[in-house]
Amino acid sequence: MQPVLTLVRLRWALTFAAMRKSVWQTVGYAICWVLAAGLVIGAGIAGIVLGEGPALLSRGTLSVPEMQMRMLMFLLVFRCVMVIGGACAALFVILVQVMYIGEGSTMNPGKFALYGIADRTLSLGLLASGLAGIPAIAATLALIAFAPAYRWLGAGAVVTAVIAAPLAIITLMSLSKLVIALSTTLVTSQRGKNAFYIIVIILFIVICQMPNVMVNGTGFAVDPAAADALAGALAFTPLGAAFQLPFDVLYGNWSGLIIRLAILALTWWLCLLGSTWCLKHERLTIGATHASAGKTRGIGVFAHMPDSVSGAISGRIIAYLRHDPRQSVIMLMPLLFVFVFALQQHGITAILWQSLLWGGVFMMFCESNGLAYDGRGFAMEVLAGVRGKDDRLARVRVQGVFATVYLLVLALALLVFTGDWRSPDTLSMAVAFTAAGLGCAYAGLGLAEVISVVLMYPVPAIDRPFSNPQGGAVAQGFFPLVYMLGSILLMLPTGIVAIVLAVTGVAAMGWIVAVVALANGIGGLVLGIWLGGKLLDERMVAIVATLESFASLQK
Repeated sequence: MQPVLTLVRLRWALTFAAMRKSVWQTVGYAICWVLAAGLVIGAGIAGIVLGEGPALLSRGTLSVPEMQMRMLMFLLVFRCVMVIGGACAALFVILVQVMYIGEGSTMNPGKFALYGIADRTLSLGLLASGLAGIPAIAATLALIAFAPAYRWLGAGAVVTAVIAAPLAIITLMSLSKLVIALSTTLVTSQRGKNAFYIIVIILFIVICQMPNVMVNGTGFAVDPAAADALAGALAFTPLGAAFQLPFDVLYGNWSGLIIRLAILALTWWLCLLGSTWCLKHERLTIGATHASAGKTRGIGVFAHMPDSVSGAISGRIIAYLRHDPRQSVIMLMPLLFVFVFALQQHGITAILWQSLLWGGVFMMFCESNGLAYDGRGFAMEVLAGVRGKDDRLARVRVQGVFATVYLLVLALALLVFTGDWRSPDTLSMAVAFTAAGLGCAYAGLGLAEVISVVLMYPVPAIDRPFSNPQGGAVAQGFFPLVYMLGSILLMLPTGIVAIVLAVTGVAAMGWIVAVVALANGIGGLVLGIWLGGKLLDERMVAIVATLESFASLQK
């Protein structure tokens, strides 16, 4: 038991040490505490309001049968929302844990390999340290504060909800630890890690978009019987069992209560066994290699690049991108936007065509922090005396050509799918959206070449894409917003022209907007290459020092 408590104390010692590291770290943790307090207070207010039960919906005097029917319907909706919503939230949290914490947590099991701690003790200690963190404590207190929402169901339901709160959090943390351990232990090859990373990110994005797709898609109608059946099924899974417990007490379903408690206990035990097995397996197989050496004829991609300094840098960047899952997943964003908007278009093809705009903006998201993704590889350029302009031009050559081909092929596919080529009006609209998407990509790329020089933030290691580099949490959250807002503002002239043409009713509006959008984007790109190159020449030494500090955070 003492080693477990020691690991919990170590967790908080590291937290306070990180808070004292810099002012920004202190501000970041203060914001986390404020958000946690807001979550608890918001849950408490929601619990008090929902505790009124069907009285919230009462208007005037109702007869006894009407009141009973209203209570039954409210109870059905409340149970379905709690069980289904709780299970979906649990799955969402597990994915966030895998993506954001992953292999790179400060309390990584690999960092305790030299201390001779028993595998089961170490697993228990890491689980306890996770439960002692700010997110777990805030979530537990929020669920407890929400317990008054059950008061219209009786004191037994309220007490059970209070007891179920920590049980739900323990289950979530246990499942998260197991999934992280399995993903680290079983997915050993670099290609497998890359594929797993991309799949998890795509699954996360799809889950986030599902409510929006269901509401705005082909129509959203809830079948009470189907929702009740789904809630009943999820109640016998580890994700939803804890949220069903108060309703078991209400119905007097003591056998169901015992079964669900057994499911939770069995889940904890199996997760502990799985995490312990992963520790043992990783220790016994450490040093084994699972990667096969690839064969490359000649000089590979460098043979297709210009025989110049910028051409050599372009070849290196392409070689990096081919094996970098952190950036590869962003390249799928245009396709995801097409998929999401296709489900919501309702026959209005303009909704589908706007996916090219958002795809163009998001494609250069990683390039806005491109030097941090390069890491120490950039130091070779500094040692070789490469000019900033050559570096910026090399990056633009790779990213710009890729974005152009990608968006044009996607536009051609949309043109065939929608049939907008049949009408001159819809064809001009398609050309306008395609050109605007390219303009957004070019302007975003130009802005990225400037921002990546002055606003860098730590990124995960290329061989551990699920890791979370310690430090720079505020920068990781704020700097990407600068790129997003800046890239939209750069295309403001095109937006103004489009609005003016729409108001005045110009017949050739689509073609004019296309020309303006391309000029706008290319102008932003040229300006970004020039300004980014100047800034890079001035800050090369400082950038190398910053990248060295980032590399130390990835260990």
